[in-house]
Amino acid sequence: QFQDVLLNWLGSSNSFYDELKNNWNTTILKGASWNQALHDGVFYSDISSKKLSSPYTYPNVKKFFKNLNSTDSDTFELTLYSKISMGNGTQANNPWLQEMPDPLTRVSWDNYVTVSKSDAKSLGLKNINDSNGALNSNHAKISIDGKSLKVPVIIQPGQAKGSVGLSFGYGRTDGVKNELQTGVNSYDFYNNFINVQNVSIESINETHEFACVQLHNTLMGRGDIIKETTLEIFNTKKSSEWNYVPSVSLNHVETLVTSPDVDIWDEFDRSIGHHFNLSIDLNGCTGCGACVISCHAENNVPVVGKREVRKSRDMHWLRIDRYYSSAETFSGDNTTKDNINGLSDSLSVFGEMENPSENPQVAFQPVMCQHCNHAPCETVCPVAATSHGRQGQNHMAYNRCVGTRYCANNCPYKVRRFNWFLYNNNNEFDFNMNDDLGKMVLNPDVVVRSRGVMEKCSMCIQKTQKTILDAKLEGREIKDGEFQTACSSACETGAIVFGDVNDEDSKVLELKEDDRMYHLLESVGTKPNVMYQVKIRNT
Repeated sequence: QFQDVLLNWLGSSNSFYDELKNNWNTTILKGASWNQALHDGVFYSDISSKKLSSPYTYPNVKKFFKNLNSTDSDTFELTLYSKISMGNGTQANNPWLQEMPDPLTRVSWDNYVTVSKSDAKSLGLKNINDSNGALNSNHAKISIDGKSLKVPVIIQPGQAKGSVGLSFGYGRTDGVKNELQTGVNSYDFYNNFINVQNVSIESINETHEFACVQLHNTLMGRGDIIKETTLEIFNTKKSSEWNYVPSVSLNHVETLVTSPDVDIWDEFDRSIGHHFNLSIDLNGCTGCGACVISCHAENNVPVVGKREVRKSRDMHWLRIDRYYSSAETFSGDNTTKDNINGLSDSLSVFGEMENPSENPQVAFQPVMCQHCNHAPCETVCPVAATSHGRQGQNHMAYNRCVGTRYCANNCPYKVRRFNWFLYNNNNEFDFNMNDDLGKMVLNPDVVVRSRGVMEKCSMCIQKTQKTILDAKLEGREIKDGEFQTACSSACETGAIVFGDVNDEDSKVLELKEDDRMYHLLESVGTKPNVMYQVKIRNT
């Protein structure tokens, strides 16, 4: 059909099939049968190959690698790469991908040149946290073969000295909405289709404003947030040594927080009906962000744009926290924290531990509403807009919410999102919710929230209810694996598992009883329905 349209534009009345057949008959078959060629799927020709009049000149690869190995301090090895969100830029008009934070830098709405800490220091390049909490940087001028680009800078822990990185996918203007025209076009440096080039870099004293969703980069020795151990310890020692349960003082007696005695609420019988849990395996999470985009698509999460992200008003129901170690390893951080002695020592040491190591370990942790059985958000809402359901989900009644934001203040996991504006039908937010065609991607099973309303992960209650109703209509029991959330169905590594813990044969119940299972901030006593599996390193 596409080829017929092209022929029509060229003024031909023939169909594409006729043109193709005529071309083969006159230039290739030379009297042989067209039908026989179609039948055989191949045609053997005795036509000798033609010699090229001007052979293609290949680039001087030897000279190229010699330049890369140069020890000249003025040159750097530039690697051009595709970001996991934007790729080569063909999806530049997709606001979900524009607002998706990079797994490592946690920056959205931009590309940038990444440099090592030592190179940044020698070049005078800086990343600065603004007074309002946003991230700023100066620019760098990258030059190669008479061409140059002015690019903002991200100082990247773990980057090799003498190397810099710059992503494709940005700088497009043709056919792209104004709000989505961002970043610089790095294809000018893609010489001879080689993505590694020799470049020179100099600092420019101009400030660039980034949209970064995570400014605290280290755990500072708080090993109870991301628990991890080595394979040797995992195989040789008891789980209580590498997956300890915190305790509190109850009547001057140290008592585990998992004890029913350590509670201000009466227990509730959760054995009736369904009770949903979600497990996240820190071994499997690569930080790819597929779950974030899937959550946006399933739950009509609004895109707010770069300006609002800089104000920490991003609306992601699910975020993937990325942490660097302050020492060479996270276990080294824990040792450093345990050896702190006195107030003055703690101030200086913790100040140093805010900075990542030049070559750190990295860990990813997806965090969404933990759907706590004893949720702090539920007790502070003055209008009962947030409440607990019998199936384990923490519910939000949007039409009851009056926007006090008490729930967000009382949430220890900081996973609630507030609609500062009306993001649909608003020219200030010219994304997919602002035109009739863009609204076609909205999920009709999920309400579009309005200004002044708090929202958060719902554990995809619309999907679980559909599964229950479908099974009821078909007169059958629900099998393990039928219950899915958007994030669990999108996770390529199987790191996110969702299911009913009241099903004795369910995978999620097996994971809940695993020695690696722990809850985030367990010492707070919120009793979440989201659990994590301890990360096991092979070292």
